[in-house]
This record gives sequence, structure tokens and C-alpha cells, in this order.
Amino acid sequence: MKNISQIEAGTDTSNVTEAEAGYSSYEELHKPSSEFSSRDEYLEHELQIMQPKRWRPNLPFKDYRFEFEDTIPAMAATIGKVVMVAAIVTTFASALGLGDGFVLENVRYELLIVAVFIILFSGFMLPTANLAGTHGPLIPLIPIVVAAGGHPMAFGLLIGAFGLILAFSKGGSLLARLTSKGVCGGLLLYLGFIGTISQVKKLFIWAEGIDKTHIAFIVIFATILLYAFLEHFKKRWLAVPLSCLIGGGIAFLLGAPFSFKTAPGLPNMNPMYWWGENSGWMLGLPTLESFIVVLPFAILAVAMWSPDFLGHQVFQKISYPTRTEKVQMNIDDTMLSASIRQTFGSIFGGANFTSSWGTYIVPAAIAKRPIPAGAILTALFCVIAGVWGYPMDLAVWQPVLCVALIVGVFIPLLEAGMEMTREGKTTQSAAIVVFASTLVNPAFGWSLTMLLDNLGLIGCKNRSADLSHMSRWIIPLMMFIILTTVMAMVGMLPGIPALLSGFRH
Repeated sequence: MKNISQIEAGTDTSNVTEAEAGYSSYEELHKPSSEFSSRDEYLEHELQIMQPKRWRPNLPFKDYRFEFEDTIPAMAATIGKVVMVAAIVTTFASALGLGDGFVLENVRYELLIVAVFIILFSGFMLPTANLAGTHGPLIPLIPIVVAAGGHPMAFGLLIGAFGLILAFSKGGSLLARLTSKGVCGGLLLYLGFIGTISQVKKLFIWAEGIDKTHIAFIVIFATILLYAFLEHFKKRWLAVPLSCLIGGGIAFLLGAPFSFKTAPGLPNMNPMYWWGENSGWMLGLPTLESFIVVLPFAILAVAMWSPDFLGHQVFQKISYPTRTEKVQMNIDDTMLSASIRQTFGSIFGGANFTSSWGTYIVPAAIAKRPIPAGAILTALFCVIAGVWGYPMDLAVWQPVLCVALIVGVFIPLLEAGMEMTREGKTTQSAAIVVFASTLVNPAFGWSLTMLLDNLGLIGCKNRSADLSHMSRWIIPLMMFIILTTVMAMVGMLPGIPALLSGFRH
């Protein structure tokens, strides 16, 4: 990984790029891997010579190539997608009294919907926009939304609308610039630690449920050893497929039950079926009141995008070599593609609420691969999983799921957080953001710590002194007030009843 000074420098002025020497296109700059002394050098060269085009077609082999390494983030992304969408659909189904058939069909529907938008945006038209994934932190709020009378289409459309506003105003990249290394590093540490702990607990709960608790210990122990060996030989990008293979294989050999249950098939592709009063969601179309009910939740959902997107972008910056700014994730473009995908997904009848796709971008950054090629493969894998059905069973099997998320997402986030808090007074801000996030959630921790850090109360005082009044306290204070007010309205502040009676739970 690069250190912080390299990230801050942004470019390497000691060398003249090949593009500056008179070349104009990726095709001219590309060299076969046999001309490089190592695979890493070849992959880094590919990142440095790519010239992504915004809102113009980026074609395979002309503007980028497919490599074996692209299959790893695509596989991790597909596993994560099946799991996260299933979690959202199941939560909705439980709250609305819908059956397992609804869950299966809507997950399949979402896998097909997302494949189209992946290819359209990240694969071709916006190659620096990360894939539009699933907004995991919203899952605990879904029962509250349903209890308050919220409509999933209204919720999704408002998220899309607010996201478009933030994208067109470039508010996402502005908030990213106002977030210091300490605050961002603390967020990564918190998310990585909490995620790792939660997956380990889930695996042990699953093992206890089948009266074979020892399986969880053996699987985790084997995964630790595997990750250490891969780290030693600089092959971490293989962690997801190998850990899934070892985790699932060990569990099965030790007697854990597993069987394929989901047969091949296609979901109903008619949006009117999903939004009928006696079919699909059984809710009909939303009313004006439906939009009013979900308004605070939609504001909160989009406000939580910035720290999520920032963490993914920073991880990419740490993992990529110098002179790769052109291919790094663009926060505003990611918000734009996520918002459009959310809007159409909700109109079509899907249950997904979108955010930056962490289970894709983290493994892709580790493998030193740009976004487009792996995006195309992810879309292909999602279609295969949705239509074939059987891969969905394997992806949600706990020994496979838990270790894939641990080594593919959460441990790398921990490493990136530690890397970002190595220098200066970043540890002060990192500690406070972890503390505040533990009190409420990462959105609260991020907004509060960004305010304290930019005011100069914690962290680097010189950085604070160089900020304008708008950047130093006006924007951070507005973000903190808006977020805290919305959380208070819907009852997310611990120990404080919801300010709006309709959201009491």
C-alpha cells in the first residue's frame, strides 16, 4: 500500500508518463504482460495508461482489457449482492407479511436489474463510477419505515431524487474534501472492526444452530492462516475465492448440512405486477402521504452516502500506484449512477436501496484493477446467479458468506484505516469518530468528528487554520445539525424517544 504522503502528493513528478511522450490512446500504450518483470508491474501499468471517457462509450479491448484478476472482485461482488439484497427483501417481507416466494423472486429481479445498470454506467458510459450496490446500514430502519406506513417505491424515489441533487451539485466530493485523513481512517477502522466481529459472531451462531460449534472455530482459524500466507506472498487478491473454497469445503467435510434448493427460473418482469394491489408488494402505487412518511429516512440514507463513498475512494487511492488519478472512483459520478439506478429500480418494483458497492471496489483495489472490466463480469455473474438459481444457495451459506466478507471487505478496511492513521495527529480524530460512531452510527460519528476536526479542536491545527469559514464550520455544522435532527425525528438517538410520534418503536 502507498503511504499518506503519496496520496496527498497525488502524482509522481519524477517520471514522465508514456501518454506525455506523444501517445494518445490506451491501445497504443498497452503492452503484453510478457514485457514486464512481474504481474504487479503489468497491472500497475494498465492502471496508469487507461484514459476513461465520461459519457462516451468505453469499449473492451479498445479502452480496457479483461484480466483473470477481474474475476475476483466480480465473484466477491456477486456474493455480497445476493446476500445484501436478500437481507433487505427478507426484512421487508417479514414486516409486510409476504412469503418466501416473494423474497426469492424479488432477489432474482434485482440481480437482473442491477446487471443492466452496471453495464450501462460502470462498464461503458461512466467508467470511474463505482457499481451501485446495496445500502446495508438502512436494513435496521426498514421495519420502522414499514411500521410508520412507508411505501418502498416512495422511499426509493426520494433517495434517487436527493442523490441526484447531491451529484449535480458535486456535494459528495465537497464533503469528501472536508473530511480529514484522521476522520476517514477512523471510519474505516470502525467499519472494518464492527464488520469483522459481526461476521465471526454470525458464523458461530450458525454453527451452534447445527450443534457443531467447532466448525466455526476451525473455519475462522483456517481463514486466518490462509490470509497470512497470501499476505506474505503478496497474493491477497486471491483471498475471496480461496477462503470461500476452504471455508465451504471444511464445513462440508466436517458434516455441516448443505443442499441446492433454488431451481433455475426467471422473475416476473412486469412493474405493474410488482406494484399491484393484489400482486407483488400488495401495496399498490404510493400516495403523497407515502412520500411524506419516508422523507426523513431518505434524507438520512443519502447523507450516509458520503462517508461510505469516501471510504471506498480512499481505499482505492491507498492500493493503487501513482499516476492513476484518472481511473480512481469519482464520488459524484458514483452518486449519479447510484441515484439513477435507484430511481428506475424502484419504478420497476425492486426492493434494493443503493449505495457504493463495497464488496466490489475493495477487492478490485486490492487486485489493482480498474472498475469497468470487473463491472462487466459482475453483471454477467449476477445474471447467471439470478437465472440459474443454484449459485444463490451457495452464496448465502454461512461458511462461504462470512469468510468472503471478512477477507474481501472488512479486514482490508481495517488495514486501510491503520494505514491512514499512521502519521501526524490523525489518531485523535480517528479515536473520536470511532467513539461517536459507537454511540449512534457512522453517519453521526462522521458528521460530529468532521465538525470538531475542521474547527481545530482535535487533529491537525494547521489544517484547520488553512480552511475557509465555509469549509471550517458552516458546512460541517449544517451537516451535523441536519443529520442529528433527522435521527432525532425517527428515534435513532439512543435513549431519546422519536420526536415524531409516528416513528416511535
